[in-house]
Parts: sequence; structure tokens; C-alpha cells
Amino acid sequence: MTVSGGCQCGAVRYRIDGPLSNPHICHCRMCQKAAGNFFQPLVNAQKKDVAWTRGRPAHFQSSANVRRGFCPACGTPLTFETLGARHLNVTIGSLDDPAAVKPVTQDGVESRIAWVKDLARLPEIFTDAPAAANHQHPDHDTQAWTAR
Repeated sequence: MTVSGGCQCGAVRYRIDGPLSNPHICHCRMCQKAAGNFFQPLVNAQKKDVAWTRGRPAHFQSSANVRRGFCPACGTPLTFETLGARHLNVTIGSLDDPAAVKPVTQDGVESRIAWVKDLARLPEIFTDAPAAANHQHPDHDTQAWTAR
């Protein structure tokens, strides 16, 4: 299996040539803060299978055994890495095709925000913003890209 992904601005891109495992959503408070969101979707990849094809993530050591990778230019969360482990987690949202990786568990549910279960019942509003109006890197590798 080969998948690719990267940050919002395109300064950091990666490719994974190998199997993905343990796709999950983490509700723990640390993941909430790292993602700036209600939860963080993650999937495991073997470190040996991950190649940084443009740039490299910066890191924040969020606990004694864990560091989190993010784009130093735009701040997009990219990885969760237990120090000394042979695998790391990439954020599912940073994949070029996030719909291809369906979470199978919810972790850290002791910190899950109670109303998250009700999100699917909220009214749905489609955005109508033209793609040319944003500065986001496209969802595929490019030969060259200048982060704005």
C-alpha cells in the first residue's frame, strides 16, 4: 500500500510505502489540544515506511515519551510518535485521501466531549467557496510548490 499526504501549505509532504494499521480517533485531552479540535484521527505506519518527500516536520515533546510533528510553516498537525517505537501515527486528515482510512476504534473516551455523539444530527450546510480562492496545497504531490 502506498499513500501520501502533507500539510495545508505544502511545505511538508510525506509518502508511506507499507501497510497502515490501527486507524482510530483519540479523544484524550492531549490530542484535543494538539489538534485544536474535539478529537484527533490517527493511523499507524512503520517508521521505516515513511519518507519525507518535501520538508520535514518540527516537533513538540508533549509528554515524557511522546512527541508530535507539525508543519513549521503553517502548523498543520502531522504525527504522533512514541519515542523508541518502530511506528508513528500520522493524522488521517493530512492524508491526500483521508476517506480511504476509516477509524475502527475511539480511544481516550474518558475525555470525549459529551455532545460529540450528537454531531451527525446537526443541520448540514455545504460551503460554496471556489478552490482557487484558497492557498491550500492540492491533495497530491507536486513537482514544485511555494508555501504562501
